[in-house]
Amino acid sequence: MLKTKRVTEIYDLRVFTDDGNYFGDVEESIIAANKLFGWRIRATKGSYLSKVLGGAKGVIVPHQLVKSIGDVIIVSKAAVPSYESEEQADGPAAAASAKMR
Repeated sequence: MLKTKRVTEIYDLRVFTDDGNYFGDVEESIIAANKLFGWRIRATKGSYLSKVLGGAKGVIVPHQLVKSIGDVIIVSKAAVPSYESEEQADGPAAAASAKMR
């Protein structure tokens, strides 16, 4: 039997990646052309998003990246914003030459 939920029941659910990392909390749903487009996820204290985003409040996760909705929401690893520090992006040689300047 298919279980259904109202969109309002999803608000404030905890979101986890498929690796098991706490990602954030659902803040709002985004509906476009009478279809569910995505979810706005709030970067809460202690979440992976707050570590990655720094001062940003959250991200929008397209609904296609949501794997499961139940007591929590499971999202794909592709929803996780990727970031690299300046040193990692340029490599150790660039960091060493920057120190010499």
